[in-house]
Amino acid sequence: MKTIAITMGDPAGIGPEIVAHAVSNREIQKICRPIVIGARNILEESFRLAGQIFRPKMITTAAMVDPSPGAVNIMDIGSLRDFRREKASAAGGKASAACIEKAVELALSKQVDAVVTAPISKEAFKAAGLKWPGHTEMLAELTGTTNYAMMLAGGPLRVILVTIHAALRNVPALITKASVLKTILLAKKACDMMGLKDPNIAVAGLNPHAGETGIFGSEEIEAISPAVEDARRQGLPVSGPYPPDTLFHKAYKGEIDIVVCMYHDQGLIPLKMICFDTGVNVTVGLPIIRTSPDHGTAYDIAWKGIASPSSMTEAIRLAVRLQL
Repeated sequence: MKTIAITMGDPAGIGPEIVAHAVSNREIQKICRPIVIGARNILEESFRLAGQIFRPKMITTAAMVDPSPGAVNIMDIGSLRDFRREKASAAGGKASAACIEKAVELALSKQVDAVVTAPISKEAFKAAGLKWPGHTEMLAELTGTTNYAMMLAGGPLRVILVTIHAALRNVPALITKASVLKTILLAKKACDMMGLKDPNIAVAGLNPHAGETGIFGSEEIEAISPAVEDARRQGLPVSGPYPPDTLFHKAYKGEIDIVVCMYHDQGLIPLKMICFDTGVNVTVGLPIIRTSPDHGTAYDIAWKGIASPSSMTEAIRLAVRLQL
């Protein structure tokens, strides 16, 4: 049975509540040994809010994990009191970053088999003076990773992104043969992690109609098609670029295993349309397994006892299934 490190996320958001629900789920308790990393006082309150029994086992190493059903193994980062709920703050940013750092430390030292991260706030990170714009970049630096990509999975769709958090006007310049080829290679790695044999990898175009032979843009001709051809010469099962407006329908029908998308919303809009509550984010290319819910801190509903743990539960399930 795998041991999974689960961070509490931003304490002002819904992270602690959805973690409380997820680790109390009997199915989750049967498939893994969770270790929750966070502030004990925040976690205790979140379990009460979620209507779950809080029976903590305070541990400092994974070897101390209590495997009995219902036990809540906690690695305490220290009490957190000076922060505002439902609002980004420097204190929240520092606390959520400390949880991530501890989880990565455990994963790199092989004390845990995977890391599942609850949502953080980019605004809180900035307020805390942290240099990372989000989880993905922080995890890459902490693990010394240079080639990585964000993959989202939900329902029948899996999408992997060439560019992540970039302004739309900056995206065309970031679409190069090298960046697309790197993402295609990571798409194959993602399929391997999920145990998909002989996967069908499809690449989306950037422009309408995939450029229509250069009429609507040259990125397909100059960067995307050459990357696909190079990947095929390396033996990868990839094709494209395809018009984005038809490609996702084929993926939805199960004809495609993973779609290589050129920018953030190209992939996330269709995925969230069909599985808003159950989407999972996976960082591909890291030397560790990392998943997270595909949603944010949801300050507007935080600490009201109404947050859904569905995406967090799916993130834990996927972390258990993935193999490096």
